[in-house]
Amino acid sequence: MAPINDHPGERAAQDPVRLLAIREEALSLDEVFRAVGDDAAGGTALFVGTVRNHDGGADVDALGYSCHPSAEAEMRRIAEKVCAEYPVRALAAVHRVGDLRVGDLAVVVAVSCPHRGEAFEACRKLIDDLKHEVPIWKHQRFSDGTEEWVGAC
Repeated sequence: MAPINDHPGERAAQDPVRLLAIREEALSLDEVFRAVGDDAAGGTALFVGTVRNHDGGADVDALGYSCHPSAEAEMRRIAEKVCAEYPVRALAAVHRVGDLRVGDLAVVVAVSCPHRGEAFEACRKLIDDLKHEVPIWKHQRFSDGTEEWVGAC
C-alpha cells in the first residue's frame, strides 16, 4: 500500500487557481463555492467579507472600493504563493469594486485541500495576504458627514 502522501488527492492540483476576479457586480457565494469543488478535497474553507455599519467608533453609511490596474495580477501572485505553500486542490477569490452598502459582500475567498486544517490555514493566508498586498482601496463615508480612505482592502 502506498503512503498517504503519494495519493494524487494528497498533492496539490495541477491548476488549482480556478477563479480570480475583481468585479463591479454583486458577488456570489455559490459561484465561489462551486469553483473550489474537488473530489480529492476533504476540507473547504470559505471566507466572506461584508460591509459593516461601523468602523473606529463611527457609523458607516456606505463605502466604495477602487483598485490599481495591477490588482488582479497581484491577486494571482498571492494565489499562486498560497498554492505553493499548501496542498491546495482548488482556490477562488473575488473582490468587489464600486459603491457598496452596509451588508454587501466585499470579498469572497475559498480554498479546498485534502484536510480541513490545511484548508483553514490556506484560506486564512489567502485573505490576509490579499488584504495586505493587493492594491485595493476603501473610501468610507460616515453618518456624521466625514469620510476616510483606507489602503489595501
